[in-house]
Amino acid sequence: MRVMVMVRATDASERGELPSQELLAAMGRFNEDLANAGILLAADGLKPSSAGARVRYAGKTRTVVDGPFAQAKELVAGFWLWQVRSLDEAIEWARRCPNPFEGGLSEVEIRPLYEAEDFGAQVQP
Repeated sequence: MRVMVMVRATDASERGELPSQELLAAMGRFNEDLANAGILLAADGLKPSSAGARVRYAGKTRTVVDGPFAQAKELVAGFWLWQVRSLDEAIEWARRCPNPFEGGLSEVEIRPLYEAEDFGAQVQP
């Protein structure tokens, strides 16, 4: 199964504060472990919401809203895409992850991705 592991944004990440060299090195080692285990499919950090935009859909109307966006705790600061055997395996890997925001409160959310077979016979490649 594939899962997306999303790192929740913090006030610091929304201010554009970059991780320390120590944290970057620790994350690099963790990502290397994931890659060596055949789990890592993709990973990246995201710039603050002030560098982004949202497109809102209301029927046929499209409205663009420029960042920054309120509620940092609802924003994503980075992500991994992993191939794992189960949600439990993903949780075990997440427990091994360095704290994404050293010294502070951090949270990652793990969500399974839909696969083609989840949609039945009507959606098959």
